[in-house]
Amino acid sequence: MTDHDYMKLALSLAEATRGQTSPNPSVAAIVVKDGAVVGTGVHMKTGGPHAEVFALDQAGELARGATLYVTLEPCSHHGKTPPCAEKVVASGVSTVVVATRDPNPLVAGQGIALLTHHGIKVIEGIEEQRARMLNAPFFHSVTTNRPYVTLKAGMTLDGKIATSTGESKWITSDAAREDAHTLRHQHDAILVGKHTILHDNPSLTTRRPRGGRNPIRIVLDSELTLPHTYKIFQDGQAPTWVYTTKYANEEKRKELERIGVQVLQLQEETLSIDAVLEDLGKRNIQSVLVEGGGTVLASFVESKAFQQVVLYMAPKLFGGTQTQVMGGAGIASIIDAHQLKFIHVELLGPDIKVVAIPNEEEVT
Repeated sequence: MTDHDYMKLALSLAEATRGQTSPNPSVAAIVVKDGAVVGTGVHMKTGGPHAEVFALDQAGELARGATLYVTLEPCSHHGKTPPCAEKVVASGVSTVVVATRDPNPLVAGQGIALLTHHGIKVIEGIEEQRARMLNAPFFHSVTTNRPYVTLKAGMTLDGKIATSTGESKWITSDAAREDAHTLRHQHDAILVGKHTILHDNPSLTTRRPRGGRNPIRIVLDSELTLPHTYKIFQDGQAPTWVYTTKYANEEKRKELERIGVQVLQLQEETLSIDAVLEDLGKRNIQSVLVEGGGTVLASFVESKAFQQVVLYMAPKLFGGTQTQVMGGAGIASIIDAHQLKFIHVELLGPDIKVVAIPNEEEVT
């Protein structure tokens, strides 16, 4: 097996932990000695041992003279756990193969520098693109202090998210909806506008056959007009935050706070996407899944405040001129279009899942 083969194995282990390590990245490590894997490890949750610790402890004395494959540069600072780079040095490995450097300013090459200082050979950049995609929310969050935003919608082939009467359950198949719940599991928070609450009364929780993590539920309500009787405020299944403005209804604020809802009042006349994302970044929210209707989705697009788009398209046609997946004023010229590139397409039952990311000049 080659370095790429071993790193692909490590990445497949790390990918299985997506959604359970935030705000830490998903990381896996493998120790190889004389062509045999003698230790493996993954970072399971924040505050717990890092992947290198599990892998090296499992390898024991076999780590001496071995090669360590790790999907992210070993940390070099004291956080909730001791520095992994020091553990690697003490283990006696001769070579460390790193998929990508850690962008965290507390690490940022210092882990690699510590290894090379102690005579350990370091090979970088093996399967780097896949490693960076795995931890795209972490990379974005630590470099911008804003959450990574995924825009998600289920729609018909002609771009409708509901019928002319507002009926929207269910456009896509069970397979597509299960995949969408995995997206919820993988994000720290899920965001909608108040009209989604009014029309659908959703729970916005993660419902997967084998369970999953519920994201923090975020609602945009500029004047705080939503009644407190909706599921999202009453079910207690996950924290609920409501962003509002200086014009918020004071009685409604007290009412929501009394039942445990966190009301986040920004001193603005209108809610701006940038202000909301800045505040979420300060609250250590690393990733947000936007499931709002056409107006909310359009507001993120118009602000160029998104890093990924996930669309589930059902082979159905509704027709009509209303209930489009994207609202807003639209663009006047093709040259003004938001330029994306497809990175993934797959069939989910009868439906198609499409994942696209902005070209570099679109990213904010």
